[in-house]
Amino acid sequence: MPQSYGGSNTRLRFARVEGFSFSTDVQVRFAETDAQGIAHHAAFLVWCEVARVAWLDMYAGGYKAIRERGIEALTTDVALHYHQAAHFHDRLTVWTRCAEVRGARFRYAYRIERDGELVAEGHTGHATVDAVSRRPIRVPAWFAEAVATAQATG
Repeated sequence: MPQSYGGSNTRLRFARVEGFSFSTDVQVRFAETDAQGIAHHAAFLVWCEVARVAWLDMYAGGYKAIRERGIEALTTDVALHYHQAAHFHDRLTVWTRCAEVRGARFRYAYRIERDGELVAEGHTGHATVDAVSRRPIRVPAWFAEAVATAQATG
């Protein structure tokens, strides 16, 4: 299991939530909030990253496995849609899945919930590049296979 983040709990779920089978729980920390106790919008990106790294740990040998093969996975785009505020000490469930693999790119989808209610949703886009030249390279077959395994699990 991945290392905990602020008391997080990572688990594989058997029941899908709109196509998601993998989630990580995070608790909104005081440092992530403003004076009114509302989570800053940038904290949501950190929580998505926590879920993405946990997904990689579960299915693809971790981010370290990518780097050890001379590949970097760069973030190319981010989109989040906020439906509700998150507050200090809320326990949130961050659902994630690798939603698409094509060429040198892959995309993760996220759904952030509090007690089953949608708080935010979005995606991050990534590109695989050679670690030395920084030139795009195809997503490796072993990674695409890990994505297929993750999709079949849920």
